[in-house]
Amino acid sequence: MSFKIIVDSCCDLTPAQLREGCFLRVPLTIHVGDASIVDDATFNQADLLWKMRESESAPQTACPSPAQYLDAFDCGAEDLYVVTLSALLSGSHNSAAQARLMWLEDHPEAHVHIFNSCSASAGQVALAMQLRDLAAGGLPFDEVVRQAAQFTSGMETYFVLETLDNLRKNGRLTKLQSIVTSTLKIKLLMGATREGEICKKGQALSVKQALSKMADLMANDAKHVGRRLAIAHCNCLDRAFYLKDLVLERCRFGEIVISDTCGVSTVYANDGGVVASY
Repeated sequence: MSFKIIVDSCCDLTPAQLREGCFLRVPLTIHVGDASIVDDATFNQADLLWKMRESESAPQTACPSPAQYLDAFDCGAEDLYVVTLSALLSGSHNSAAQARLMWLEDHPEAHVHIFNSCSASAGQVALAMQLRDLAAGGLPFDEVVRQAAQFTSGMETYFVLETLDNLRKNGRLTKLQSIVTSTLKIKLLMGATREGEICKKGQALSVKQALSKMADLMANDAKHVGRRLAIAHCNCLDRAFYLKDLVLERCRFGEIVISDTCGVSTVYANDGGVVASY
């Protein structure tokens, strides 16, 4: 059976992964000041970071429309798997679900499943690559969905950011957490709940210390063994490799993949942020 994995543009797949042919991206749109930036192949990270630094207002993101997902569904594949960022953080999942209902009206025998990743960025990458492995292995559609859903329910996502300001301005973080980190000069180690909400996992005096605590959490979680670790970074490849080195010392992942953040993840991770998921 032919298949496609459709992701929204918060899924930070690498250019090489996108060239594999099984992935399709549906872009979100970013609004910074008077500028509107489509998070597609034309995205320029340096330009967005500069615009965010210069803008007095918080950047905003707009989810894809159901029509954009419908266009992606019309790709000729028999099995369609859709991975969206957390439904608690964006309307992308709702748009995909609406598109699925419309698609099934005209294609009642179609196989389409919408996955709420309950994560973002590297978490979506981890799920998308898991789906690729399962579907490419020849499993039937329902079995791919079952195993991928099981993978998602046990997935862990952590992140450490240089600044939490954009998360606070966009209502993704409490004002108190942002003020405390700014005043005390501490770095929060954050994560995602099973439902896809942002939560605190720890704190440290520096990004490197926070990344070390992240690696410790992974090492103490037995289910990481043999899994794939996805790391996404925003303009800080050195930190991504620092985390990779820590993980290689302490953990037994089957594979580690590193990618740069695309537009939406750049908005929230901001310059210097690192996201990891398995």
